[in-house]
Amino acid sequence: MNKNKIMMLFFVASEAFFFLALIISYVYYSHAGGTLSSSAKFLDYKKTSLFTFFLISSSFTVEMAWAKFMKGKRKTMLMWLATTIILGIIFIVGQGMEYARLMSLKVTISRNVFGSAFFTLTGFHGIHVILGLIALSVLFGLLYSGKFRSLETPAMESIKIYWHFVDAVWLVVFSVVYLGAVL
Repeated sequence: MNKNKIMMLFFVASEAFFFLALIISYVYYSHAGGTLSSSAKFLDYKKTSLFTFFLISSSFTVEMAWAKFMKGKRKTMLMWLATTIILGIIFIVGQGMEYARLMSLKVTISRNVFGSAFFTLTGFHGIHVILGLIALSVLFGLLYSGKFRSLETPAMESIKIYWHFVDAVWLVVFSVVYLGAVL
């Protein structure tokens, strides 16, 4: 196995433990007093479901980019990679809109423990998405230029692993935070 892939898997595993701790903290603090915080009722799970669809769809598009890359179909691979980046940006814009809406309703990181736990967990995930978008964009630029041939496969595979991790973590976060608020 390639050393880059091994290191990415170790990194993803370490981040998974950190996210696990944040999710456990969210569950504990959002249910302080035995019930879900009243602030949770302000979460817009319908709109966030739509933006979740865009993010999860980006796992498909990054896999399509990988498949085209492995077949040497550079133009098609770049199109799928660009689509992945666009879907990730749509997700981040959606989360930004959710944050703005919540803040207009006075649900902030400093309002109560729920706000602190919610914004910490979803914000940490958002930072990971942004870092993934930066990595995907740099990869796109290097692949587009054609000057990156010797390290293309390890870089593409490592970023693909990271992107799938970000998507998988969001499925858990969305289930715990948004679906947990309506169920």
